[in-house]
Amino acid sequence: MSLLVQKFGGTSVGTVERIKAVAEKVAAFRQQGHDIVVAVSAMSGETNRLIALSEGIATPREMDVLVSTGEQVTISLLSMALNTLGCPAVSYTGSQVRILTDSAHTKARIKRIDEGNIRADLAEGKVVVVAGFQGTDEAGNITTLGRGGSDTTAVALAAALKADECQIYTDVDGVYTTDPRVVASAQRLDRITFEEMLEMASLGSKVLQIRAVEFAGKYNVPLRVLHSFQDGPGTLICLEEKTTMEAPAISGIAFNRDEAKLTVLGVPDIPGVAYKILGPISEANIEVDVIVQNVADDKTTDLTFTVHRNDMKRAATILEATASELGAREVKTDDKIAKLSLVGVGMRSHAGIASQMFRALADVSINILLITTSEIKISVVVDEKFLELGVRALHTAFGLDAESAAESTGE
Repeated sequence: MSLLVQKFGGTSVGTVERIKAVAEKVAAFRQQGHDIVVAVSAMSGETNRLIALSEGIATPREMDVLVSTGEQVTISLLSMALNTLGCPAVSYTGSQVRILTDSAHTKARIKRIDEGNIRADLAEGKVVVVAGFQGTDEAGNITTLGRGGSDTTAVALAAALKADECQIYTDVDGVYTTDPRVVASAQRLDRITFEEMLEMASLGSKVLQIRAVEFAGKYNVPLRVLHSFQDGPGTLICLEEKTTMEAPAISGIAFNRDEAKLTVLGVPDIPGVAYKILGPISEANIEVDVIVQNVADDKTTDLTFTVHRNDMKRAATILEATASELGAREVKTDDKIAKLSLVGVGMRSHAGIASQMFRALADVSINILLITTSEIKISVVVDEKFLELGVRALHTAFGLDAESAAESTGE
């Protein structure tokens, strides 16, 4: 018998009929002898509806009280459906479980979970259904964890309960080598490491929330991504295997269209100039990604960095003022770029990955604007119009196409 924490997102519980289908799936696991804790999101579209109701009158504390009601509807309906099937179930809000968070309304972080009541119900043979995305602070105020917080709730519950596995049910059947909508031959991965999944999530993959992956890695909670209504093994996300030397160099290709590039030209090359440029950007709570600095023979420097596309105009306004103070020649912006990334722990033991990447892009006449690397990823910034061509070229060049994989395994 295993203890499983299963999470179902908004599309999986989007209608009463789907909630009944989820109940049948959960009940089947319970009949197999597993102990089950289920974390659920609000029904699809419900959180947006609630947010719209508060337009113009919202305050952070009351917003949390409002949007947390969406999950309360789902846990009650799912518990009803389970009991109707003869599978005893009990529902809990975040405060009833005592999921203790800090007091940062709308973006709280979990501090600890009192799992005593859940363990008592499991011992009585009940399925425990918990509202995702929410908790309570020390003063008893309802808090929420931010968009996608139900994933984090599920992982945190699995960590507190020392569950055998945390299963994330969604509208895809696993993690793919890249987006199948861009590359039809993309393959589902049987497994991927926490490190790789974290990079994939941060670089544009929308399968899992970054915080959930971080939490799972910190507490070594095995995660499995599965399709809500299709059978299959899904993708297991776990610790790095000891057989990394034999692992493929590249596990996947991530991309992000939401990028913009800013360049300040002709800044005097003096100590501290990078801080003087980027400090005000950071103080405005604008996240900077790729940074490149080039020094010219005339003792001036050009500094280029990327931000989220939505932040470009605000960053440009700040940069114009800074550039004027520093006596820079010009500020340029470009919001027609995209980031393309190779991810894989196998890079640690495979030489020549970067050159292979650059050659593959050159072969399809794609110019690289910026480059950044880490131990398990290489990211390049390219013109947005070439993004999908670049993804397909790299997917083929690194043998990630389904046909290539089948040939390499002799299938």
